Amino acid sequence: MSATFDYGIAFSRNLGWVTPDEQRVLEGKRVAIAGLGGVGGHHLLTLARLGVGKFTLADPDTFDLANFNRQAGATVSALGRSKLDVMIEMARDVNPSLELRTFREGVHDGNVDEFLADADVFVDGLDFFAFATRDLVFGACAARRIPATTVAPLGMGAALLNFVPGGMSFADYFGLRDCPESEKPIRFLLGLAPAMLHRRYLADMSYIDLNAGRGPSTAMACQLCAGIAATEATKMMLKRGRVVAAPYGIQYDAYRNRMVRTWRPGGYRNPLQRLVRRIAGRELARQKHVARP
Repeated sequence: MSATFDYGIAFSRNLGWVTPDEQRVLEGKRVAIAGLGGVGGHHLLTLARLGVGKFTLADPDTFDLANFNRQAGATVSALGRSKLDVMIEMARDVNPSLELRTFREGVHDGNVDEFLADADVFVDGLDFFAFATRDLVFGACAARRIPATTVAPLGMGAALLNFVPGGMSFADYFGLRDCPESEKPIRFLLGLAPAMLHRRYLADMSYIDLNAGRGPSTAMACQLCAGIAATEATKMMLKRGRVVAAPYGIQYDAYRNRMVRTWRPGGYRNPLQRLVRRIAGRELARQKHVARP
């Protein structure tokens, strides 16, 4: 079947939104994606359909039933299989000529430089609770001057933050290194979405237990994230279009038909951010005793 594949025809419907020269640029670009589950698999397929020709992919996990509500590769036939293997098959069904580098053990201190080698942009697909790995990769991106984007699936919407060379760093915005483990989920969540648009329609808070690494999710949010992340990555790769970077962010919520632009100068040190963290911490503590097993 790959013998019948023609890159120019396959991605010709992108033309108009990108020029033929820009499409050729995208074919030569490399995107690094860590994590191929909730949002990462959607990121990969969206960028592959954009015509990006090279990817570096990392994920040590396998698919299970709890992934079915949101993950691109989660199907009955994929149960127990490597997320990396499944997503490679799906991406190569879109573009058999993809150039791929893979990291089956995930990203860690010993391979982060190799993982980011030659990357034009990093797109975050890590699990929400992978705080140490995320801090490591974003720090390495800053050192290598690689632009990076993270888009969080929240409720039925998405929250965007970009980190660009010369701009505010991930570490300075979130401050995850200098806080207790128990505070990291709240600090990360409120840093991603200071406006908390999704909070108003949460039907049952007992399904959230941040300290246990558990929370609800939707497919709609993950797919919205992929559209936003791919758009930001496109602007970064083509150097065309405005890239809003931390401490500025954007949250769009489809359920509430709302979009807000956020600004937290100083990141986690911002006085308003500190106040919101205290309020959120008290609210979550009140709910902890009714959290579901």
